[in-house]
Amino acid sequence: MNRKLAAIALSCVGLIASGAVMAASNLPLGIPKNNSATATMPSDKRPVITPTSIGFGAYDPYGDFGSDSSSKIEHLFLPWEDVDLGTLAVADAYAQQRGRSLLISVEPWSWSPHWRVTSRQLLHSILNGERDSYMAAVCSEAATLKSPVTIRWAQEMDETSNQFSWAHWPPADYVTAYKRMVTICRQHIKTAKYMWSPKGNEGLEAFYPGDDFVDVIGLSVFGYQPFDRDKVGHDTTFVEQMEPKYNRVKGFGKPVVVAELGYEGDDHYVRDWAESVAKTYPQFPELTDIVYFDDREVYPWPDGYGLPNWRVVHTQQAAN
Repeated sequence: MNRKLAAIALSCVGLIASGAVMAASNLPLGIPKNNSATATMPSDKRPVITPTSIGFGAYDPYGDFGSDSSSKIEHLFLPWEDVDLGTLAVADAYAQQRGRSLLISVEPWSWSPHWRVTSRQLLHSILNGERDSYMAAVCSEAATLKSPVTIRWAQEMDETSNQFSWAHWPPADYVTAYKRMVTICRQHIKTAKYMWSPKGNEGLEAFYPGDDFVDVIGLSVFGYQPFDRDKVGHDTTFVEQMEPKYNRVKGFGKPVVVAELGYEGDDHYVRDWAESVAKTYPQFPELTDIVYFDDREVYPWPDGYGLPNWRVVHTQQAAN
């Protein structure tokens, strides 16, 4: 139930900076390179935003929210190796044109399929300073950007069933690594905010790095109707999924953002989620923003549930 973001690097030089880089590649927004799709049909899946809604943004590699004035956060994912950091300037210009801030999820690995280190090797190399220069490079580039920046490092560390190697570190080691990376980043960019972003599972408090290293807390919330019916016994709602996650982090006294959000199911299920996710709720007083993950899942859900499609538009493959 997590995003193997290496698989998202389908075009551009090492980095997809959301829809921004695709826009700069002389392709129409919404059509990736080497994709024969020629038509898109809007669906009902777009979150419903009203004047009373909380803040909204998206990870948007296809540009589905490119002209959406309600989207105020541009979410980017990048590894800290095998990446052209210069493409961040393209994303920055894209965000500036639309009055958006940047949420940058920095994943401490390489997108190269031919180079990986074990979870323990990665941890050791971070704690002994071998990777300091990688974080310094990312944050030095971020310091040149004009848009407001939030750095989200090594997310979903509390979800051991996912593909993230840092999710298999002991909590104390994760905390030490996180604090080291924030400390390094602060040496290069003075204005960034820092998001600590667990999945929202029980026991997440063991990974909390302390108030001095966290400006905002991110959570991940996904609703997939077939999974709900088989595993929970009924269709879940956004509030039902959000409440236990929120309750586990509210005691930290920080603003809360749903940093990754998606839902998929029949029309009724999708409509209920779309109309619910951006509302204000008295039980979530610190929830300030939701950020939609506008792509197909790239890491298989367990027990054969495959790759749910969170896209807010349906694409239709054209005949060759």
